Amino acid sequence: MQAEDMEVPIINNLNKNSERQRATGKYMFKVQQKESESSMESPNLEFEYGDTDTLTAELSELYSYTEEPEFALNRDYFEEDFRSHARGRRWIELTLEEQRTYVMRLLDALEVTDRDKRLKVARAILYLAQGVFDECDTEVDVLHWSRHNVFLLYDMGIFTALLELLSMEIDNNQACSSAVRKPAISLADSTELRVLLSIMYLLVETIRVQTEDDRPEWRAAREAFKNELGSPLYNGEPFALLLFTMVTKFCSMNAPHFPMKKVLLLLWKTILFTLGGFEELQEMKVRGRERFNLPPLPEDSIKVVRAMRAASPPASAMELIEQQQQQKRGRRSRRPLVKQDSLDTYNERDPFKNDDARDEEEDPEDTDSGIEGEVDPLDRDVIIQPPPPPPPLRPPTERVNFPKGLPWAPKVREKDIEHFLETSRNKFIGFTLGNDTDTLVGLPRPIHESVKTLKQHKYVSIAEVQIKKEDDLQQCPMTLGEEEVEETPTEMLYLGMLPNLSQYVIALLKLLLAAAPTSKAKTDSINILADVLPEEMPCQEGTFLQTLLMAILLSYSLLFRPNVTIQIQKSYIFSCCFFPDSNNSTLPPFLCLQFEIVSQHLVFANCIPLILKFFNQNIMSYISAKNSIFVLDFPHCVVHEMPELTADSLEAGDSNQFCWRNLFSCINLLRILNKLTKWKHSRTMMLVVFKSAPILKRALKVKQAMMQLYVLKLLKIQTKYLGRQWRKSNMKTMSAIYQKVRHRLNDDWAYGNDIDARPWDFQAEECALRESIEKFNSRRYDKNKNGDFAPVDNCLQSVLGQRVELPEDFHYSYEMWLEREVFSQPIQWEGLLQNP
Repeated sequence: MQAEDMEVPIINNLNKNSERQRATGKYMFKVQQKESESSMESPNLEFEYGDTDTLTAELSELYSYTEEPEFALNRDYFEEDFRSHARGRRWIELTLEEQRTYVMRLLDALEVTDRDKRLKVARAILYLAQGVFDECDTEVDVLHWSRHNVFLLYDMGIFTALLELLSMEIDNNQACSSAVRKPAISLADSTELRVLLSIMYLLVETIRVQTEDDRPEWRAAREAFKNELGSPLYNGEPFALLLFTMVTKFCSMNAPHFPMKKVLLLLWKTILFTLGGFEELQEMKVRGRERFNLPPLPEDSIKVVRAMRAASPPASAMELIEQQQQQKRGRRSRRPLVKQDSLDTYNERDPFKNDDARDEEEDPEDTDSGIEGEVDPLDRDVIIQPPPPPPPLRPPTERVNFPKGLPWAPKVREKDIEHFLETSRNKFIGFTLGNDTDTLVGLPRPIHESVKTLKQHKYVSIAEVQIKKEDDLQQCPMTLGEEEVEETPTEMLYLGMLPNLSQYVIALLKLLLAAAPTSKAKTDSINILADVLPEEMPCQEGTFLQTLLMAILLSYSLLFRPNVTIQIQKSYIFSCCFFPDSNNSTLPPFLCLQFEIVSQHLVFANCIPLILKFFNQNIMSYISAKNSIFVLDFPHCVVHEMPELTADSLEAGDSNQFCWRNLFSCINLLRILNKLTKWKHSRTMMLVVFKSAPILKRALKVKQAMMQLYVLKLLKIQTKYLGRQWRKSNMKTMSAIYQKVRHRLNDDWAYGNDIDARPWDFQAEECALRESIEKFNSRRYDKNKNGDFAPVDNCLQSVLGQRVELPEDFHYSYEMWLEREVFSQPIQWEGLLQNP
């Protein structure tokens, strides 16, 4: 009987394990099925680009699934200390003064020397910042009390105390040396750092987000905190610079235990809070143009992009495969070649399409480069379909319905007008007048009309005004005098990063490379999962849920790889604030050159091929990857009980067609690539050399307007270098560029005239740019600048009358100094007379 009784629980456990394994297999099968379906279908993505996701999503992003047991640990340490203070009452029942008194008590306890006691107090503070979830019934209540407690903690000075503790942990050489010697690093090696960074992240993110029901004192606290983060109050440098230092130490293998996910999250939100986001940037542009007396912007770029509709993607892979099968069955006859599916916003038959198949034969050069070569479900655009039934003859009065207007107003630069007049004068008159754009004597009437049209659409950017003023300061330093540099957050961050800017950029790119889905693991690569892996890998029957979560973590990179991509791009937002049009009355007037030095460091660190490597994957599978489990996300997991592990429970609450973080990362990468290559001929040629056209065309499968816009921009700048055959084979892509990308009236991007006459000298262009940057930095930031032009005092009485500060003990040894330096030293007067 005893043996039979022992067999029953064993059989039950085996049945439970088999049920769990079936549920796990069912869940994995559903995820893989959805990914395969997502690669075949291209649904319209209801995605609106912004600086961040929702507040709930951003808060849940902070915690990895392996940190879930620490929620209860934070609660236990808080209740253990709070029970002796409140005497049976709950936190939400205390008055504001009583809450302030208890927070002050916790603040005093942070100064103890015992490391374990400090950690317990820090966990109690983290529990307050998390919203005392054990006393709340709903997620809304958790967010409410989290916001209340965060403003209370900041008002009591918690952030300054945490900053001191963070500096101590960064300088802890013992922890760094022990982490370097460890073969495998886990969550236990970064416990103190994770707790401190989590509290600071909750403070920054919660205070940064503004709501309509904020109290007046909360709004004042937000402005004060924003100024505090952007000012050099922490050891003479901004707070963001301390986080950049943590990134460089981690990437140099000197501190492999740093929780880099939390560091990058906090760095992103700190820069976003202090320098401003997408909408603030648009306001800066408007105010900056008013400051320089320039015409207003022709349109609001944010509104234009949000009003755009996504284009239809190219033909799906299944259609191409079916067409290949039809070719093998002998159906191939003389049929018209059909271009890629409509990439425009209206589906009309192209009236200029040539039905002659001989005009669509592929070029051997394009085949070799992988642009239009062998049939590839992801690369090929030219496809062969069965002959459609002959369409009825259309009446001659029927025309193609074109859109009423283009989304962007065309622009023309001043140098474009000068180049047009120079060409016209050489043709009709025989000589030129330099930069004169007003004199039109001797030119025919159509040229007058053309110049008038060009001047109507002339656009002067703030960057052109800045560069012209910089040239004037370089040429006339004595006449124009010195420039007053305002201490703004942007200026202080740039000045602090300037000495080690290349190290910061390389460290960020190392993280992006390690987090890229297409990168291969190397023995010397950095371990970006150090703050995600648990101390002990679950392997027992009782920890099956943890085993499943770790499998999902490692196979789909749930927690870190998408995050790193987001953080890298948003960490790069500081260079977006340095780009040419981001100027206003409060920002320094030469941000375009600050942007240029950041962009040049990125180019020299191989940022362009790295971004192309990132996009060289199945982009639809990456966009639609399921990288989160709603029931395990904060604050849902601390309010509701853990459901039974089934495939349906793991997918509950997740109805999105795409992963917000992954799509957000792709758009940011495309924006960076566009900024690096815009108006840079040598960098545009790098896109051509690295064969970016087929990689970028695959990104057009994502039906999101903003992402497609930046892909089309990158294709437009290199279209003239891809060859005539590529343009013939991608007419729908050319049409989409025409409809969605801004026009330059005299830009021959679609034709490629005289492109061979312009040499590609990458080194000369970058060296000229670096020379301008170094002159700017030397003039603006060098303390010993203009040493040759410094005034010299030649008056003997004035020089002798200057007051010289001597040390306090100088009068005690004055006589000894005279004896040693004056009386005992022989003076060779003849030598002085011979060598004046």
